[in-house]
Amino acid sequence: MVNAHLSCGKKEQGTNKMQKARIKLASIDIDKINKTCEYIREIAEKTGVDMRGPIPLPTKRLKVTTRKSPSGEGSATWERYEMRVHKRLIDLGIDERALRLVMRVPIPEGLNIEIEMIDV
Repeated sequence: MVNAHLSCGKKEQGTNKMQKARIKLASIDIDKINKTCEYIREIAEKTGVDMRGPIPLPTKRLKVTTRKSPSGEGSATWERYEMRVHKRLIDLGIDERALRLVMRVPIPEGLNIEIEMIDV
C-alpha cells in the first residue's frame, strides 16, 4: 500500500493577519467608563486607527434583600440594596504607537480594564 499526499494546487497565503485590541471596561460608576472611552476615542482619532464602539454590554444587577430589624421581631419590613455593574466593549485596529498610548490611559480607581489581542 502506497500513501500519496495530494495537493489541491493552492499555495498557502501569508499568515499576515491584522491584529485588533479588544478592550473590555467594567465599573459601577458609569461616568468613569464614559471618561475612559473618550480618552481611547481621542487616541484612535489621533493615530488614525479603526475603532468600533464603545458597545454597551448588558448591565449586571446585583441585588441583596435583608430584614430591617436585627432580631426578627416586629413587622416584616425589608431593605433592598442594588449594585449595577456597567460594561463597555471597544475594538481597536491597533498599531504599536496606538497600543502604547492606550496603555498609558489614566485608569480611575474602581474601573476594571481588560485588553486582549485578537486576530481578524
